[in-house]
Amino acid sequence: MVNTIYFGYTGLLFILTAFILNISKKINTDSKLYNLLNLIGGASLAYYSFTLKSIPFIILQAIWAVFALYNLIRILVRK
Repeated sequence: MVNTIYFGYTGLLFILTAFILNISKKINTDSKLYNLLNLIGGASLAYYSFTLKSIPFIILQAIWAVFALYNLIRILVRK
């Protein structure tokens, strides 16, 4: 069985990477990479929050992942 803490660390790493790349002007919020990092990070943290039974964070991270998915689809359809 996979230790669920890795989902937490993965989500943290992906979302912080997207944030740091954005504030350092390496990528913008309309890039596929930015939204993909947020999608993976949000989904990982939502699962991790689910294992902790932390309802507020499940909701927050699930919404984060859904918006990232929406933006990613919007970007892909636009091009």
